[in-house]
Amino acid sequence: MNLLQAPNIERKKLSFENRDGEVLAALLESPATRPAAYALFAHCFTCSKDIAAASRISRALAARGIAVLRFDFTGIGNSEGDFANTNFSSNVADLVCAADHLRENFEAPALLIGHSLGGAAVLAAAEEISETRAVVTIGAPSDPDHVSHLFESDRREIEEKGSAVVNLAGRKFEIKKQFLDDIARQPLADRIKRMRKALLIFHSPVDDIVGIDNASAIFQAALHPKSFVSLDKADHLLSRAVDSEYVAATVSAWASRYVLDGRDQQTADRPKLEDGEVLVQEDDRKFGQDVYTDKHHLRADEPASYGGADSGPSPYEYLLAGLGACTAMTVRMYATRRSLSLDRVSVTLRHDKIHAEDCAECETREGRVDHIDRDVRLEGDLSEEERKRLMEIADRCPVHRTLHSEIEIKSRLL
Repeated sequence: MNLLQAPNIERKKLSFENRDGEVLAALLESPATRPAAYALFAHCFTCSKDIAAASRISRALAARGIAVLRFDFTGIGNSEGDFANTNFSSNVADLVCAADHLRENFEAPALLIGHSLGGAAVLAAAEEISETRAVVTIGAPSDPDHVSHLFESDRREIEEKGSAVVNLAGRKFEIKKQFLDDIARQPLADRIKRMRKALLIFHSPVDDIVGIDNASAIFQAALHPKSFVSLDKADHLLSRAVDSEYVAATVSAWASRYVLDGRDQQTADRPKLEDGEVLVQEDDRKFGQDVYTDKHHLRADEPASYGGADSGPSPYEYLLAGLGACTAMTVRMYATRRSLSLDRVSVTLRHDKIHAEDCAECETREGRVDHIDRDVRLEGDLSEEERKRLMEIADRCPVHRTLHSEIEIKSRLL
């Protein structure tokens, strides 16, 4: 499934006030089930919350269980205010207000993500948002003053007249002297050292807007834990969908180490499970389920076409997975004991209901019966006799035998 088109994402248009009482437009994208965590996304300079990279990354993270709030900074996009009166400090203040809104109405952001100058802004805002445990930057400058090169040709006019209308990416913006003064006095390196949050830095070595040396400076200023990921071949705006999806996949995997899953936290006091026990707990009052063993946590759900949120495999898919895994394990065990040249075994399964009259081997002759197709692929230097024997062994796997045997299920109301 394409994560950018995943059906288990809910989108809510929101708004909140900045410190001057101006209304800022926001969008919250979250999984249909309870989010594992909330993230706050800051867009690039003069961009908006709807820029392709922000949209793709947010939606891909939401598909992976992380709710993301992105918003337009003051004077940008659908937000109120005059862009000419904003600066880097006001952007940081907007981020803090956005975090306050999440805290009051949903949950404080455990993760901050910033693209380009938005990356510098989340680095600056991190120390003011105590609940944040991890920060991600994408193509971020190590010094906010870096953006001044975008209007270097207009700098003299800005200095002499107090402001100038500059052309940025085909659009005109009024830049005031106070903006230049503000970005020139930002102690970002000191803030990075003080923030004490896990840090993940994404940067492209071919970024021609913000050079790769900025990533090195941010990395050097930060304390551990810190990580760097090179976005090879990506441009500054991550215009290719594949780059945005890669960022989202990496962020979700990395953040799981530092951002505690809310579902795990809420079920931390559940009864301890013995080896072999499975606990299934309803999650969203629809079909979503948390599945626990004594050591593992899984998800189960129904697809969107059946009214679910598609946040995990369906019950029948788990049934097929159990049979397939048992089949492969049993075949591997036999091949190992007999020293057979089996390089790899894979099993593809499908479940369906068929008319009993179409099943030659079924005792039931009326109605419909369950039917499972199981295709076993054996790779390696095996003789025909060895392949035939391994297929016989496949039919002897314990789960296969269980499905063919008489099963007694006793249910108790607790």
